[in-house]
Amino acid sequence: MAVTFSNLHTEAGLKSINDHLSGKTYISGDELTKDDIKVYGAVLEQPSSDLYPNASKWYQTVSAKLASSFPGKAVGVKVGGSSPAEATPAKEAAKPADDDDDDDDIDLFGEETEEEKKAAEAREAAKASTKKKESGKSSVLMDVKPWDDETDMKKLEDAVRSVEMEGLFWGASKLVPVGYGIKKLQIMLTIIDDLVSVDTLIEERLTEEPINEYVQSCDIVAFNKI
Repeated sequence: MAVTFSNLHTEAGLKSINDHLSGKTYISGDELTKDDIKVYGAVLEQPSSDLYPNASKWYQTVSAKLASSFPGKAVGVKVGGSSPAEATPAKEAAKPADDDDDDDDIDLFGEETEEEKKAAEAREAAKASTKKKESGKSSVLMDVKPWDDETDMKKLEDAVRSVEMEGLFWGASKLVPVGYGIKKLQIMLTIIDDLVSVDTLIEERLTEEPINEYVQSCDIVAFNKI
């Protein structure tokens, strides 16, 4: 039995998906099917996890599997009430005047057009490229040591956080006593492995001018893959 979703660019449309997915992983069964891809394509962006938890989890699951094959058997879903950006006036004009309103829906039993196939392949390639690029992440805990007890630790931390690199994300920090009135900065950072080298970060950024005015040395306390 076919299921119909309408106005998926509205709150009501997203709520209908969220309610349908209650207790379910996919739209039409226990496996990813063409039904999921059709509905996924009609949703403009990932639904809010606070407002639509079921729909948001489903959207993430489909996004992660777009590059894979679709092993399940679709039962048929129709999506109506598309947003203006998704409307196809040229196709509607070509329809006979006595067409039923249901003809405006997307029939999941229909064959994909060549344009739809190319668009889907482009989306899959882009998502796969992004996933591959960010596939490896690491969490790093670093000790940053000042020159002496007269070093301004606020300026030291500001200098450290001023380093910006693609794939580098600074996290929480705290000052830890070392002795003789000296404190070190202990700071968390997350890196995308393919984009950031911790050794390069330390040797070419954190211990070079102008940051080395405050930083004497840096040590890696912990390095964990995420």
